Amino acid sequence: MELKGKKVLLTGATGSIGKHLAQALARQGASLAVSDRSVQALNELTVELRRMGGTVLPVPANLQIPQEIEQLADMITSQMEGIDVLINLAEMTSFNLFHQETETGIEDLWRLNVLAPMQLTRLLLPHLLTQGSGRIVNVGSVHGSVGFPGFAAYSASKFALRGFSEALRRELDGTGVGVTYVAPRYVTPLIHTGAVHRMSKALKVHMDPPEQVARKIVRAITRNRHEYFVGFPESLVSRINGLHPCLIDGYVRKRLSVIRDFALGKR
Repeated sequence: MELKGKKVLLTGATGSIGKHLAQALARQGASLAVSDRSVQALNELTVELRRMGGTVLPVPANLQIPQEIEQLADMITSQMEGIDVLINLAEMTSFNLFHQETETGIEDLWRLNVLAPMQLTRLLLPHLLTQGSGRIVNVGSVHGSVGFPGFAAYSASKFALRGFSEALRRELDGTGVGVTYVAPRYVTPLIHTGAVHRMSKALKVHMDPPEQVARKIVRAITRNRHEYFVGFPESLVSRINGLHPCLIDGYVRKRLSVIRDFALGKR
């Protein structure tokens, strides 16, 4: 897909990956609609993108609220007259032993990670089908293929997003509308604190800078990839887990005590 002149809606645009992805899309000549919860952060990103010469429409929205998803879709169809590419990047994570999770926390996570991309896709898909072209891009995680201790709720949401992407891709075969699922591994945070980052260092987890992940997402879009797993050996581990999960069980078991310690705040 050639992105120059294409109309792209990017959710989660002010996050660490989102900022770099918005910049990469602007450099490709895409006309952008960027969305996130923070009005201030969205305005700052818009100013930066326009300085680069990009065409940008900022649309603040809290995607955990169904009415705001509908308002976002209405804004896109009215002010941009539809889109060519929808990138569902907005997400939240949760690192807890599952018995520590709360009812509200699980519901909020699923609303943002699963229901929001599904509902936004549902609302914008008729336009894509009418024009007979376009692409839906769902950004998941390696945790959507490999269930990892401490991330049960998060992994479940990303497994759901991957399943949705796969089923929708097959459903849309022959319509001209494609679906891409991108699965990054651990992304280096802006602030190198927090239990997840400390645990990742202790376990020697591979980390990717957000700008590199953004480039990979653009590559997946322009090459019309169905699935794109960022990083090796995580891409291989994901496939092995799908065929022989018992082989990955042993790998995880060796790290379980460390994971539990960090989840319980003992490290």
